[in-house]
Amino acid sequence: MRKAEIKRTTKETDISLSLTLEGTGKGEIATGCGFLDHMLTLFASHGRFDLTVKCQGDTWVDDHHTVEDVGICLGEAFSKALGDKRGITRYGNFYLPMDEALILSAVDISGRAILNYKLDIPTEKIGTFDTELVEEFFWAFVRQCPMSLHIYKMAGKNAHHITEGAFKSVARSLKAAVAIDPALSGEIPSTKGVL
Repeated sequence: MRKAEIKRTTKETDISLSLTLEGTGKGEIATGCGFLDHMLTLFASHGRFDLTVKCQGDTWVDDHHTVEDVGICLGEAFSKALGDKRGITRYGNFYLPMDEALILSAVDISGRAILNYKLDIPTEKIGTFDTELVEEFFWAFVRQCPMSLHIYKMAGKNAHHITEGAFKSVARSLKAAVAIDPALSGEIPSTKGVL
């Protein structure tokens, strides 16, 4: 079982996070940001990851520090759980239809932090949540677990559907990418011999 526990405390947030890659999709999420809780619960379920997140953040300012710092911790957890990445499939992609929205995500756990983010969310807010924070979350994530992550909106008008589709699609792409490939016999999936 590939697992990680992360504890991160700053003047802006206090976060405890645990991740199990070979999970059942169980999410216990309490960040103080309701929309982020919803997205991470979906992320855990669709990736079949067991994920626990507890965060106390300065949400009286806004949700920015909480969202970014949770992304940092989730990236750190994936990086720690993957270790040297021996035997992983490495690549994954998924088209996710969410009502009128259609989202494509693709991932290469390459060791290089790249985000190609093309969601074009049509509103600035979903409830009280600033939609610009979706991109901030994914940048924080890929910086801590370096990978190439592409997220494209192929169709969609509803901001909630687009964002939910993105989190679900990325979870399913990651599920494929972190899976152990029996054919690799524990090898590093790179001609360089390192990721």
